[in-house]
Amino acid sequence: MTTAPFTQTPDAASAGIEVPRGLKGVIVADTAVGDVRGREGFYHYRQYSAIELAERCSLEDVWFLMLDGRLPSPTERDGFIAATAAWREIPDEVLAVLPAIATGAGGALDGFRTAMSLLAAHQRLRPLIDTDPKERHEDALRLCAVTPTLLTTLHRLHQGLEPIAPRADLRWADNYLWMLHGERSDPQHVRALEQYLILTVDHGFNASTFTARVIASTGADMGAALVGAIGAMSGPLHGGAPSRALDLLDEIGPLAGTGPVTGAARERIDEVIHAKLASGDKLMGFGHAVYLTEDPRSCLLRSVALELGGPLVEHAIRVEARVIELLDEFRPERQLRTNVEYYAGVVMSLCAVPAAMFTPTFASSRVIGWCANIIEQADDGKILRPSARYIGPPPPAPIPELTAG
Repeated sequence: MTTAPFTQTPDAASAGIEVPRGLKGVIVADTAVGDVRGREGFYHYRQYSAIELAERCSLEDVWFLMLDGRLPSPTERDGFIAATAAWREIPDEVLAVLPAIATGAGGALDGFRTAMSLLAAHQRLRPLIDTDPKERHEDALRLCAVTPTLLTTLHRLHQGLEPIAPRADLRWADNYLWMLHGERSDPQHVRALEQYLILTVDHGFNASTFTARVIASTGADMGAALVGAIGAMSGPLHGGAPSRALDLLDEIGPLAGTGPVTGAARERIDEVIHAKLASGDKLMGFGHAVYLTEDPRSCLLRSVALELGGPLVEHAIRVEARVIELLDEFRPERQLRTNVEYYAGVVMSLCAVPAAMFTPTFASSRVIGWCANIIEQADDGKILRPSARYIGPPPPAPIPELTAG
C-alpha cells in the first residue's frame, strides 16, 4: 500500500499566522495583575505604579494587593501579617528531607525546585481545576509565606550551617535577613531589601510567569505551576543575572581616583567592555527585552544604593557612566541602559545577602506574582495551546528498508 503525497494546507500551517521569534510583543492573554509599558519606562501592579508602591508601601501591602486586587486597610494589614507569619514554618516531614536536598543541589534555587514539589505533595494540593477561588487564595498564601523559609533553610544547609527558624514578630524582609544570618539587621538594610523585593514581585509575562500560567492552564495544582516557574527562573538569561552583573564590577576591579572616570580608570573599563562587545558576549546588567528607555527599577535601586553609600556604590556609579558612553558609541541605534540586575546585586550585597542567594532572593518575592498569575489563569479556564511551524524534511517520507539485526 502506498501513501498519498501530503500537501501542507493553511490549516496545518497554523492558518498562516506568523509571530516574532520568542513571541515578543504577542498578546496571549488578558490580565488584571499588572503590565509593563516599555516605551514609557513604566510598570504597574494592578492599578498602582510599582515604583510608588516600593517607595511608600510594605511588602505585605503589595502581597495583599496582588492576591486581593486592592490595598489593605490598617486593620486588614495587621490581620494579614499575623495570619501569614503563622504559615512560615516548614512542616516537620518536609524539613526532615531538606538536608538531603540541600546536599545534592547546586544551591538554594536548585533545591527550591525539589522542595516546592515535595511541599505541594505533602500539603496534598488539589488540581486547580477542582478548586474554588477561596481554596486557591489560601494555597497561594501558604506557599508564598513558607517560600523564604525554604530558601534560607536550603542555603544554610548547603553551607553546612544549621537552619534558623522564622520569627512571627518580624516582617517579611526583616525575617528573611534574620533567617539568613541569625541576627537582626540594620533597619536601613531591611528597608532597602524590602524595596528590592517589592520591585521584583511581578513584571509582565516574563519567561517564568508565562511558564507558570501555561502549567496552570492545564488545571494542574499550584505547586506544579510554581515548580515550572522556578525552573524557568533558574536560567542565567532570566533570574541568574544579578550575580553576573556584580561579576562585571569585580572583573573591572578597583578604579583609581574619584569622580568622573578618566585616565587609567577609563582605560580599564574600556578594555573590559570592548573585549566583551567584540566577542559578542552579553553585557549583564545592561539592556532589557522590553524597556526602550531606562529601566525604572534600576532608577529606584540606584537611589537606594546611593542612600546606603560606600565604595561599591561609588564604583558602580562610575562604571555605569562610562559603559553607557561606550554603548552609545557602539550601538547608537539603541538606548542601552542599566537594568534591574545591575543595582540589584549592589543593593543585596550591601544588605549582606550572599551572591549565592541573589537569584533565590529574587524568587522569594516573585512567587507572589506567580501566584497572582496562576490564580488568574485558573479562573480563565482556557488551556494555553499554541502551534509551531514545522520546518523539517517534507513528510511523509518513505521509511527505508531496515536490515534485520
